Amino acid sequence: MILQIDASAPLPVYEQIRAQISRLVATGQLREGQRLPSIRQLALDLGVAKATVSKAYEQLERDAVVRADRRLGTVVAEVELDPEVAAAELAAAAQQFAIAAHQIGATESEALAAVRDAVLELKRLR
Repeated sequence: MILQIDASAPLPVYEQIRAQISRLVATGQLREGQRLPSIRQLALDLGVAKATVSKAYEQLERDAVVRADRRLGTVVAEVELDPEVAAAELAAAAQQFAIAAHQIGATESEALAAVRDAVLELKRLR
């Protein structure tokens, strides 16, 4: 599982983790029953405090994206994505992308081409 944390982003780190894992589940890159890294391991991998990852996992559990399993740890829950939640997640991801594209000076056509390429790559990987 590849997550990227942007320390300069206005979004708190725990929220970045939560949003990215939610997105991975929504896009099918993380599937029902799939194990997530332990809190300790993900904190180590990302270079953040265990409490930060714990807060993200707790929010994901409240949102029914993941569930805690005594034997397996944290696993992806059965996915029944509400269309409104999906639309909100997509809008948030698009806004983050638009900000990043603007910050690096990408034109609108360059940004749209990057999105198109990413979608095509995702289709190819499935």
